Amino acid sequence: MLKVVLDTNILVSATLSPKGTPAQIIKAWRKGKFKLIISPGLFEEMERVIFYPKVRKYSAWSEEEINYFLKELEQVSIKTPGRLSSRIVKNDPADDMFIITAIEGKANYIVSGDQHLLQLKTYEDIKIITPANFLKILKDL
Repeated sequence: MLKVVLDTNILVSATLSPKGTPAQIIKAWRKGKFKLIISPGLFEEMERVIFYPKVRKYSAWSEEEINYFLKELEQVSIKTPGRLSSRIVKNDPADDMFIITAIEGKANYIVSGDQHLLQLKTYEDIKIITPANFLKILKDL
């Protein structure tokens, strides 16, 4: 079973466009096509960003749906401690959190739209790919 870290931008984007690629990735996760890995830092960022007024303004999900999703992330995902400390993404150290989560969770993929992460392409055998490319991989499973 694939183990995957989804960047916060993918998780939040799923709430904005119910038919978009990120939403399709979340549907695949809910169907058990892959295991999602999160860390405390990733969860906290998700919880904070998803309730930003500018995000809520465009969200296709109700507050109840968002709260359910957050609870689902907390209960169903593989949780890592987020204790490693490394400087990996030189142009955006905040992105290190995703790589650290992937290392701790022994992920196969990091799925992101963030150029700083995507430029790395791989890190310690963890592939860093776009949502569209990940969706193609899921369709081949």
